Amino acid sequence: QVQLQESGPGLVKPSQTLSLTCTVSGGSITTNSYLWRWIRQPPGKGLEWVATISYSGKPAYSPSLKSRTSISRDTSKNQFSLQLRSVTPEDTGVYYCASASRVAGVNYWGQGTQVTVSS
Repeated sequence: QVQLQESGPGLVKPSQTLSLTCTVSGGSITTNSYLWRWIRQPPGKGLEWVATISYSGKPAYSPSLKSRTSISRDTSKNQFSLQLRSVTPEDTGVYYCASASRVAGVNYWGQGTQVTVSS
């Protein structure tokens, strides 16, 4: 069974870069058909898709965040990561990593990690 675990700093200062890593166990991030995503939820608001990287390494980004977002992977560690540059307090929220495969008919979520951007 696929399990995902987020890690990274809980507090980031405005204008700095947020870096988060998702460690995957129970399956390979290179397995055909799987997509690996970052999703966030600001306090009191709904879920917002941030970025996706495919099993073959192709990235995709939310249009509103594309200019300052990067998603990458390390296949040797079975991890994928998010960088969000020039953060503001509006970037505060719970950040989740998740995976899905329509072919396999599965969806998996990490437990989430709280990120606060504060001066």
